[in-house]
Amino acid sequence: MSTGLLIQYIVLGLIVAASALVVFRKLAPQLTSRWLAAVSMRLSRHDSRVLKILGRRLQPSKGTGDCSDGCSTCGACGPKSPAGAKGEAVPLTFRPRSR
Repeated sequence: MSTGLLIQYIVLGLIVAASALVVFRKLAPQLTSRWLAAVSMRLSRHDSRVLKILGRRLQPSKGTGDCSDGCSTCGACGPKSPAGAKGEAVPLTFRPRSR
């Protein structure tokens, strides 16, 4: 295998890994936040200054109140039901089609 082909495979592998990470963070924000917190805590315990800085950079962001951050502390990000939070039954209403 030539050196150029090896470099091409490495670059392609890094691109695929980065895109998979972005998709995973988008689909499972709470899980990735927990994983980042665990890795961050382990890195910040080391004596190396570089690893401590990396651990601080990897800390997950706190909830901003925006529904896209995935914090789910307020419960407002879930699906809205017309019955409200109590789970009451709502009767179906049928309307005729407009012509």
